[in-house]
Amino acid sequence: MGSQLPYAADAESPLKPAELQILRSQYEKEGEYVSLQTKFNYAWGLIKSSNRAEQQEGVRLLSEIFRSSPDRRRECLYYLALGNYKLGNYAEARRYNDLLLDLEPSNLQAGSLRGLIDDKVAKEGLMGAAIVGGLAVGAAVVGSLIFKGAQRKR
Repeated sequence: MGSQLPYAADAESPLKPAELQILRSQYEKEGEYVSLQTKFNYAWGLIKSSNRAEQQEGVRLLSEIFRSSPDRRRECLYYLALGNYKLGNYAEARRYNDLLLDLEPSNLQAGSLRGLIDDKVAKEGLMGAAIVGGLAVGAAVVGSLIFKGAQRKR
């Protein structure tokens, strides 16, 4: 994967715990009056985490910035897309990523993230189709067994 899509490296490279702790400490130190930059940096670190709860918190913080600071929306788009991708929210990931690509069609990170999103959606779509197909076959087998059993009793 790494050589195929080098620009989406953020998808799989978490910060070291000590690095994330530095961002967390700064965020907590600023408390109620946390600056947008500190909040963004902490959210970025959380999204890069491999811990789902931290990723969710990162997306929540970035969503707050996205809603409250129109001048910072563009820089939030990629990490909102990435965070939602890591959480398995592929429709949301695609929505944010497409917004960024509308603004910056040649953005290499967003372009490679689009490939990752499309691959996951395709794989999960195939798995979903296989599961539904398997259930249909199973139902048909059970149905035929019941039907044969009913015919024998006559």
